[in-house]
Formats: sequence, C-alpha cells, structure tokens
Amino acid sequence: MATEKLILDFVYEHEAQRAKQVLLTQPIGGGQVRDYTWAQALGESRRMASYLQGLGFERGARIAMLSKNSAHFIMAELAIWMAGYTTVAIFPTESAETIAYVLGHSEASLLFVGKLDTWAQQAGAVPPGLPCIELPLGPGIGSAVGPETWDAIVARSAPIAGQPARGIDDLAMINYTSGSTGTPKGVMHSFGSVTRGALGICQYQEKQLGPDFNYRALSYLPLAHIFERAWLECAGLLRGSGRVFFTESLDTFMQDLQRARPTTFLSVPRLWLKFQHGVYAKMPPAKLDRLLDIPIVGKLVARKVLKGLGLDQVKLAGSGSAPIPAVLIDWYRRLGLNLMEGYAMTEDFAYSHTAVAGKCSPGYVGIPQPGVRVRISGEGEVLIQSPGSMVGYYKQLELNAESFTADGFFHTGDLGEIAPDGQLKLTGRKKELFKTGKGKYVAPAPIENRLNECPAIELSMVSGVGQQAAYGLVVLAEELRPQLASAAVRAEVEATLKQLLADVNKYLPDYERLRMLVVAKTPWSIENGCLTPTMKIKRSRIEAAVAHEVDAWFAKPGTVLWA
Repeated sequence: MATEKLILDFVYEHEAQRAKQVLLTQPIGGGQVRDYTWAQALGESRRMASYLQGLGFERGARIAMLSKNSAHFIMAELAIWMAGYTTVAIFPTESAETIAYVLGHSEASLLFVGKLDTWAQQAGAVPPGLPCIELPLGPGIGSAVGPETWDAIVARSAPIAGQPARGIDDLAMINYTSGSTGTPKGVMHSFGSVTRGALGICQYQEKQLGPDFNYRALSYLPLAHIFERAWLECAGLLRGSGRVFFTESLDTFMQDLQRARPTTFLSVPRLWLKFQHGVYAKMPPAKLDRLLDIPIVGKLVARKVLKGLGLDQVKLAGSGSAPIPAVLIDWYRRLGLNLMEGYAMTEDFAYSHTAVAGKCSPGYVGIPQPGVRVRISGEGEVLIQSPGSMVGYYKQLELNAESFTADGFFHTGDLGEIAPDGQLKLTGRKKELFKTGKGKYVAPAPIENRLNECPAIELSMVSGVGQQAAYGLVVLAEELRPQLASAAVRAEVEATLKQLLADVNKYLPDYERLRMLVVAKTPWSIENGCLTPTMKIKRSRIEAAVAHEVDAWFAKPGTVLWA
C-alpha cells in the first residue's frame, strides 16, 4: 500500500505525456472561451502551489474555496494538493451563516473566492484577517478582504518543481454535506479514498464505453458536491483523456451545452424533469408519444429532441443525488438516451452502485461497483463497504463510531431491498419515516416519486406527522405557474391533480394513502432555503414553514387545496 499510485501521480504523468492536449474550456463572456492545455493548467497550478507553500501554513492546513464551477476551481484544487494542504470547497449558493460555520469549523487558513452570484450577501461571512485570493471571473472582492488575485500571484511566482507527493492517508479534501437534515458535517477523504473511488469510476466508464472513448463533459453541477467532484473532476484527472467544458451562466446554459456537445452527461432528477418539461412546452406529450410510435419517423423525432437538448452525442448519461421516477428513465431511453441511475453518498466518494447494461431496471439503482460490498440490516437499512469510504467526520469522533458497523460497513440511513440479480431498490430514508394518527410508519420518498411522474409537478413533499392521514405538498411545473391567473387553467390543473391523487392512492396501502394534495404558494428554491445546493428538498424547513396551516387544510373539504 505504501507505493500505491495516487491521483497526483496520474496528473504528473498526463502533464508530461499530454502537454498540448486541451483539458479545460472556460467561457469568458461575449460568446468567447479560453482553452487550457494540460501544460497550461498545471503551469498555473504549480505557480500557485509555490506561493501557497511560501505562506508557511502547517502541512495539511485547510484551504477553502467558495466558487461556482470554473477551470480555476480545478487548478486551485491541484495547487492546494501540490502545496501539501487540504481542500474545503463550499457550495457557491450557501448562506453567509453556513459559510461562516464551515470556515470556522474547518479552521480554514485561506479562502479562494471565484465566480459567484451573491457575493455581496456572503462577504460578511469571511472572518477579518483571513487571507483571500480572487480567482479569474470572481466577483471583484477588492481590498475589503485582500487585494490578491490569482493572475497577479501566478505572474510573479516561480512554479513548484518536481512531483510533490502526498501520502495515502493525507487528507485530500473535507466535503461538507449539503445539510438537508441539519448542520453540515465535514466528510474527510484521504488521497487513498479519492484515488480508489476515482479509479473505480474510470473502470466503470471504460467498461461501458471502451478504452478509446472521446470523453467530453459539461461541468455545471456544483463541484463542491461529491457527485461532480468524483465523477467529473477526479475521474477526469485520473483518466487524462477527456475534456471538460464549463458554463457561463444559467442564461447561457443551452448555448454552453451546444458548444460542449458532451459524450457523457451527469444530472440530477429535478433537471432531467425540467429538460422533459422544456420538450413538452414545445410539443404536447400526446403528440410526441404518437410520433415516437411511428417506425423511422419516431427515430428521427427522437434524434431531433435530443439534438435540441444538446444531448445527441451522449453515449452514457447518469442520474444521481436523489431518486428519479422510473417513468422518466423510460422516457429518455425511448428517445435513445442511455440513461443510467446510480446511488452513492458523500461518505463513499460517490462510489457505490450504478446501473449497467442488462441490469438497469427503472426503479432500481443498479448493482454494486467492483470492490463494493452491500447488505441489508435486520431493520431494512442499506449497509455499504466501499473502496472510496471516508476517513471519518471532521472533529466528530463520536459520530464516526456510530456510523460504521463493527465489521466496517457504513450505515447509509437508506432503506432498501436487493433483487435476485443483485440490483438495489431504495424504499425510503430511515430518518424520513413518520407516523400518522393511524400509528403506522409512512415512507415519503416512494410516494413523492410517483407524484413527480406527473408533468404538472416540479417537486413534491409527503408529510402528515400525527395527522389523520398523510398529505402531499406540491410545487407546480415552472411553465404552468404564470398561467394560474386563468380560471380555465386553474380548473384544468385541479382536475389533473385530483386524478393524480386517485391514481397514486390506488397503489398505496390504506395507512399510506394521501388525504389531499396541496399546491404550494411559493416555489421551493436554493435561495429561499427549501432546497439544498444539490436540489434535494429540505424537508424539515418546508414542514416548519407550513406547520401553522396544516390543521386548517385537514379541516377543509376537497382533495386538492391551494395554499
């Protein structure tokens, strides 16, 4: 193990052997982009590493990054690693309160500030005296927290020489969870777990796509999250043969996607759903279904739809971070998109389960990746042992002991069952189970998945603790919301939801059936605190916001209510 090849070793090989190959493509505004070859990217990283090392921080010091995805996010991480330090990446949409917590809890020695939309509201979280470096395309932090910029430092610094090595057990990163259930926890990953997880991902991709596949990817899911970090950044750095494109802004997303023409594409259920809704806005579902059923014409239509989405070159697509409705997977596969669902966690470096050809049933999250072991506890909990397993939680030794079984399996907190062919099906979150007044537990996630299959719904939450029955709170699809002033549209939506409720309840046991569907007044978003940065619902936050209304909802007649 002492001589195990680690991620930086792969990077140094690629730097030498792929010097002129483009690694990163960054939009810089006005439709222009800047390409960075391996030599250029590592050249800048080496100069920054030299500067950081000269600051004299203790080895392993935590260096924080607050930035949207960009080429310099990856360059900064490489610089941090080469200098002998540990990365702490903070979600770029986090509140000032959470940013202050992470900076304090991690005892960050320095902060990189990059592309941000809300720096004015976040700047106050930076402790006085904390050194800051602004990345290119940053918000213009100025002298308030330090005038240093990446470009100025790189211009005057000599590159760090040789191949600075890190140990297997050295901490590469601390990933703070997105906090859907409370205070973020700092998940520690060593260079060993990062490398083993990324290597497993590369092997999976190579098996699915072949050794000479042309990898082109668009990085837009937060790099601060383990999913994008592991599957796109670290796997890409280890593999070496791919090219990563970045987005300029939400407004330019489709243009950025068309520029990248990715051959692999990762997304989360909410965005897969929004893509589908965008297609339906141009062509009603019934018409699209009819066209897809026509031989030859159907293939042409499917190809046109995927090209319009910028996904016609994609050979392998993935969905993770949250459950995706089975019918949505079927819809994309009908268009010819090879969409595979996966399941993993921050704690196993996103290396756990993924669908493969022949074992990709909608509703299941695939089979264990090579080296991963899984079993179901007596309580129905999924227990995982992964090569990418974390070192532990930063400064939370008591939690580390509770998180693993005596023989080293991680308590995922997810409930599930394993099919005879090895595919894993998730049936809910242990902590999300709740009892209604009928005294039996309700698992909300599977019911929410059924609700989310409806094109009229963007997001849903099932709740009802202590009530006579469970109920569903729904956010309507984005394109429907502006039309609700029309009585006719409102009536049509209500009829759709009534039918949906009846259809969903048919599949549920009596104690899980929903009493009603309530249409939320305000869409849930990252900005209003109802969604995590990875677009999972913050259940406790939403429940607290509507707690004073729930009794009144149950007192009203009808099965569809407007909050």
